[in-house]
Amino acid sequence: MRASQDQLIRRGGRRRVLAAGLLAVALAFTSACTDGDGGKPSSWQGGDEAPAPKAAATISEPAADAKDVPASTGITFTTKDAVKTAVELKDAAGKAVEGTLAADGRTWLPAGALEYGTAYTATVTATGDDDRPATATSTFTTMAKPANQVRVTSFLGDNQVVGVGMPLIVKFSRNIPEDYRDDVQRRMTVTSTPAQEGIWHWVSPTEVRYRPKEFWKADSKISYRVQAGGLPMGEGWYGRADLSVDVKIGAAVVMTVDNKTKRMTVTRNGSVIKTIPVSLGKKSTPSSSGTMVVIEKLRKTVFDTFEELGPEEGYRTKIDFAQRLTWGGEFIHAAPWSEGQQGSVNVSHGCVNVSMANGDWLFKNTQIGDPITVKGTERKLQNGNGWTDWNMSWDEYVKGSALPYEPPADPDTTPTPDGAVTPTPTPTA
Repeated sequence: MRASQDQLIRRGGRRRVLAAGLLAVALAFTSACTDGDGGKPSSWQGGDEAPAPKAAATISEPAADAKDVPASTGITFTTKDAVKTAVELKDAAGKAVEGTLAADGRTWLPAGALEYGTAYTATVTATGDDDRPATATSTFTTMAKPANQVRVTSFLGDNQVVGVGMPLIVKFSRNIPEDYRDDVQRRMTVTSTPAQEGIWHWVSPTEVRYRPKEFWKADSKISYRVQAGGLPMGEGWYGRADLSVDVKIGAAVVMTVDNKTKRMTVTRNGSVIKTIPVSLGKKSTPSSSGTMVVIEKLRKTVFDTFEELGPEEGYRTKIDFAQRLTWGGEFIHAAPWSEGQQGSVNVSHGCVNVSMANGDWLFKNTQIGDPITVKGTERKLQNGNGWTDWNMSWDEYVKGSALPYEPPADPDTTPTPDGAVTPTPTPTA
C-alpha cells in the first residue's frame, strides 16, 4: 500500500528538508564567491554591476604625495558632467579647513595659509544628473617655514572712514618680480556693498592700488583681502601672512577749483554746499591741473622751504588747516595773508589758498580720500605726484593690472594693517 504524502513527510521529510537546507547554504557560499564561468564576481540583485557615475573629477594641484607644497596652495581641479561639486580639505587629524571657490571656478582656496610642514588630504566630489558621486583625492605635505618672508601692509586700517576717491593701497616689503605679480593679484580680492566695478593697478614693484571705475558710491562698505601667507613671491621669498581690511566710504564730498573764476565749488552727494574764493599758484609757481585726493590733514603745521629753495627764496611759515594733495608740496590751506587776493589774483607758491574761516570749514567737512579737481592752470599734474589714480582714464588705469581685464557680469568685485610710512616732501604755500 502506498503511503500517503502526510506519512512520507512525517517519516522522512525532516531529514530531507535538512539535507536540502545544507545544500542551499553550500550553494549560497559558492555563488557568493564565483560563478560558473571561472571565478568572476557576480551580483545577486539584478544580475548586473552598478553603472559608473556620469560625472568625473580630477585634482591637478597639488599632485598626489607632493612634498614641499607652498602653504598658500589652492586645490586646482577639473570636473566633467557635474551638476554639483564639493571640495574638502582636511589635515592629518581629520580637521576640516575652511575655504571658498576662487573666481575662476577651477581653484578652491583655503580661508588662510595652511600650517607649515603638515600633511593634508584634498577631496573633490563631483555629482552628475544621475545623482551618483565621483571623487578624486590628493594627499600632500606643505613646506617647512621659509626663512625669507615678504611683509604685506595696508595704508588703511580697519573701520576707517574715507572719501569717495580713496584708492586701496597695499605695499610689499620687497620688490615683487613682474613674473609673480599675476599670481599675487589673483590672491587679492575686493568686495564692495553695493557692488562696484574696479581693478588693481601696480604703481611700482612694491605697491599696488585699487580703484573703482567711477568714484566709490557714498556710504559703501569695502572689504579687501590679500591671501599672501606662504605665497611664492620670487627668488625664494614667500608672503609672511594674509592681510584683510574693512573700511567704509563716507559722504561724496567733491571739490572742484576753476582757475578762470578763482572759485572752489564743494558738493556733497551731488548738491552744491559751498562756493569758496581761492588764490592759486602764481605764474612762476603754478598749481597743478588735474584730479588729486586729500592725502593727509594737519590742523597746524609749519612749511619750511629753506632746504629746497635756499636762503634767498626759502621761508618758514606757520600754517592752519592744511590738507596735502601732492608729494611735491601742494596743499589746500588757510592763508590769511592772501585773503585780499583770494577770488581775483593768484599769489601762492602752488597751493590752494583759502581764508581762515573757509579753511576751518573745509577741514571740518572733508576727510582723507576726498577728491579735488583743479582746472585751467599752466601746469599739468604729474601722475605719481600724490594719489593720482583718478588723474588717469579708466583705460589707462586698466593697463597697470597684472591680469587681463574682464568686465564682470556681476560687478561684485571680490590686511590687520601695519600702517604705511608716506614720504613728506617740502610743502609749498
